[in-house]
Amino acid sequence: MRWAASFQPAGAFLFMKFRISKEAFLDGLQQVQHVVSTRTTLPILSNVLIEADDEGLRLTTTDLDVGVSGVVKAEVSKPGSTTLPVKRLANIIRELPSAEIEVSVDGKNIASIKSGPSFFKIIGLPDNEFPPLADFHDAKEYKISQALLRNGLKKTSYAISTDETRYVLNGIFTSFKEGKLTLVATDGRRLAMVENDLEFPSSHETDFIVPTKAIQELQRHIGTEGDIMLRLSDNQVCFEVGSSIIVSKLIEGNYPNYRQVIPGESKERLTLSREQLLETTRRVSLLSSEKSNSVKMTFGLNQVDVMANSPDIGEANESIEVKYEGKEFSIAFNPEFLMAPLKSLEEEFVHLDLIDEMSPGVLRTEDAFLYVLMPMRVTS
Repeated sequence: MRWAASFQPAGAFLFMKFRISKEAFLDGLQQVQHVVSTRTTLPILSNVLIEADDEGLRLTTTDLDVGVSGVVKAEVSKPGSTTLPVKRLANIIRELPSAEIEVSVDGKNIASIKSGPSFFKIIGLPDNEFPPLADFHDAKEYKISQALLRNGLKKTSYAISTDETRYVLNGIFTSFKEGKLTLVATDGRRLAMVENDLEFPSSHETDFIVPTKAIQELQRHIGTEGDIMLRLSDNQVCFEVGSSIIVSKLIEGNYPNYRQVIPGESKERLTLSREQLLETTRRVSLLSSEKSNSVKMTFGLNQVDVMANSPDIGEANESIEVKYEGKEFSIAFNPEFLMAPLKSLEEEFVHLDLIDEMSPGVLRTEDAFLYVLMPMRVTS
């Protein structure tokens, strides 16, 4: 079964016709239009495939790497399919004056759009030119709670590398091993990891890398209720969320051994208020400069001093009370990298595990989340 063609009845159609609410049509188009590139050399890739039958419309877009498909309710009086330029179509629907829209498409793929006193005619392309999404007929299947996956992606996706020369880092490493789902993202200077128990057959143990664009689409669609079905073939993955489908090619290559990056036993553990650490770092970092983009944390008896110092700007210092009786020492971090996980977590407290000034720091929560952060050189 090919997902993109799943709504198309047998036979050819001279035209199709449907009525739909402006809100439903616009919402459906906005759900699928993000994968469409404005720089494509293939005109069909700028279009949305619209397939109409008795159940409504299925809207599908793809850039050949990632495809998104979703269903919207419509009153279909003539089933059929066509493709129309998605950005232009969405702009038209957004500006229409009436809440009710009537769309009819002739045999030349010219769509007539009527809404109140407005009338538009836009030219499409035949549906048979549209590249079908991948077939997952014999794929491995995994059922995952939407809330669990949403939470895991939120806690890791900010650490994905944007350096295209290290393409294997341009996504989330996803591992199904030993009854656990592990998600990892790193850019070489920090690493975020979430691990959760998950039931799946031992024959389905595997790991793969899902690219950033597919992760972004998944985060737009995923909710907090119900399950998501993940289907995996040799080089593609499919996420089925309700009536929506996200299909993506996988990143080929070997992900680095991330477990080697995680430091061993720490010498010091501090438990800090997540919100207080975030707000303090945010305020102090206002006085860090692009040249010395760091905040220094100095640990003394029952307190942490968070400081930023830029010779050409000024300096900032703020203290946080904390239970600490170890030796006094300092460590510096990139403030944006320090704040990123704190923004994504919801826990009241976080643990900061440290070894010394030059070893990576590790942020942990009570669940199976950890964040490894490389230190910066401490300046006096």
